[in-house]
Amino acid sequence: MMPRKFRKLRGKRISFLKALANNLIMKGKMQTTEPRAKEIRVRVEKLVTLAKKQNQASLRLLLARLPKSAAMKLYYEIAPRYQERSGGYLRITKLGKRRKRDAALQAVVEFV
Repeated sequence: MMPRKFRKLRGKRISFLKALANNLIMKGKMQTTEPRAKEIRVRVEKLVTLAKKQNQASLRLLLARLPKSAAMKLYYEIAPRYQERSGGYLRITKLGKRRKRDAALQAVVEFV
């Protein structure tokens, strides 16, 4: 499967996805397009699994991959809620409506 590129060069794409992950973690729920939602779910679920280990190495990896405030919230608040859960931390709900300017399908991404 080809990764979604979102018409961006590698560096800008990494920054873009980091910003989306940051917004989702800080707010807990966000509305975006379906392709963005599907891409961000994969990345954030891996970060939650990493945070569930609750050790120094995983915290340092989170700090390297996310802004400090998002990494701390994920490590201390979100990950402990999912200790008993083995996966599927995020839910994507398709809204069935399109964005006005470009008719992109919309979806809501939220923590379960």
